[in-house]
Amino acid sequence: MWFWLSLIALLCWSGSDLFSKIGCRDARDAYSHLKMVMAVGVVMGLHAAYEVLLGGTVINLDIILTYLPVSLLYIGSMTLGYLGLRYIELSISSPICNSSGALVAVLALLLGQERYSPLALCAVALVCVGAIGLGVVDAHEDPELRAQRQEQGNYKYAKSALALALPVAYCLLDALGTFADNRVLETLNEDSANVAYELTFLAAAAVCFVYVVLIKKDRLIPKMEAPKYTGAIFETAGQFAYIYAIADSEHLALSAPIISAYCAASVLWSRIFLKEKLSWKHYSMILLVVIGIVIMGVFDM
Repeated sequence: MWFWLSLIALLCWSGSDLFSKIGCRDARDAYSHLKMVMAVGVVMGLHAAYEVLLGGTVINLDIILTYLPVSLLYIGSMTLGYLGLRYIELSISSPICNSSGALVAVLALLLGQERYSPLALCAVALVCVGAIGLGVVDAHEDPELRAQRQEQGNYKYAKSALALALPVAYCLLDALGTFADNRVLETLNEDSANVAYELTFLAAAAVCFVYVVLIKKDRLIPKMEAPKYTGAIFETAGQFAYIYAIADSEHLALSAPIISAYCAASVLWSRIFLKEKLSWKHYSMILLVVIGIVIMGVFDM
């Protein structure tokens, strides 16, 4: 069962990347990233209600407040990630965002809290080199070559510091959230913490709704919002499958790398469905990131 759950998590999270990209890429919609937060918050809120009312998960204000700093880091990172999808290809954004695991390892090493094997350290180095190299390659690409490879796609992306800064910011905040998560979960039940996170996301969605719809008077067009809610469903389903996949501790060394490689599937979907085409230099850097993430998954870092 662990194998199928791992594949479901991989497919769902890569599907979330794809549909989030479709829902957030239109530069004419200045609030697309906030609308994406609304979509994810609504779906997560429904799942939280299911967990509390039917699953018997314990939740109270103290748990929500204890987990609040972690929730805000995660929600902040995802919001910046959704904003970044407006300015850069998913093929580039997803591997950079998924480098947060390597950054967590670096933080643990700097603080002297973890020791890793030489192969694990090599994996961290691969991810860091790949992520940094991806940004360097994209920043130094010739504008004419960029235009040529984007001819088949539906959207054109100009060279921009902001385009790279947003996924990097996602990576930093997500890494801090993961690092804090590890500490907070020493005192909280995992199911309760997850529900606290989902309810905080629901609250963030409510704040975004007030700002976008009531204050800014922006409309929610069903046709435009459908991809966002599809992405939100995939995001929540992936999280659900992930929890049960890694719960099988006997197969963790196999399930973790499968799930960790979902950014590779995101790159594949972006090539097939979004017609994104990168240079060989981009793909070589992405390959380094994917190899490093898979190795880290094997070692369950």
